Amino acid sequence: MGRVYDEFSPGQRFVTPGRTITEADIGDFAGLTGDYNPVHTDAEFAAKTEFKTRISHGPMGIGIAFGLASRLDLIDGTVIALLGVSWDFAAPVRPGDTIRAVIEVTEMRAVKHPDRGLIALAIALENQHGTVVQNGTARLLMRRERIAGTAWGEIS
Repeated sequence: MGRVYDEFSPGQRFVTPGRTITEADIGDFAGLTGDYNPVHTDAEFAAKTEFKTRISHGPMGIGIAFGLASRLDLIDGTVIALLGVSWDFAAPVRPGDTIRAVIEVTEMRAVKHPDRGLIALAIALENQHGTVVQNGTARLLMRRERIAGTAWGEIS
């Protein structure tokens, strides 16, 4: 079960495990979204671009960043809503790249409902060379208490 609002603090930083991007990931994302841009799906076309190979779809990184955060069990079951995302794309992600997320709590504030709070996260996706390939911020509405009877991972 993820952390509740009061278990976060500004300046807190987390580093996720890595995840290697595969050709299948790119193909699956194209199929899921319907985005068959040839720089993602056509090796011959992509070889003639400045990238020299197929690259992943930019928005795929946002989803993977949240998936990597999930591996740390930060917000699973405790986030109420994703309120907003601002995202930048700094460098291509290629098949074979291993990316990880570096996450920092940048803001916390109370909201009108006393059972919730807002946190802001800065998220940087880094490749295996330590290069930031994507980064951005996310605002999350978090629970202050876990939902009764829903905890997992602990044996009492």
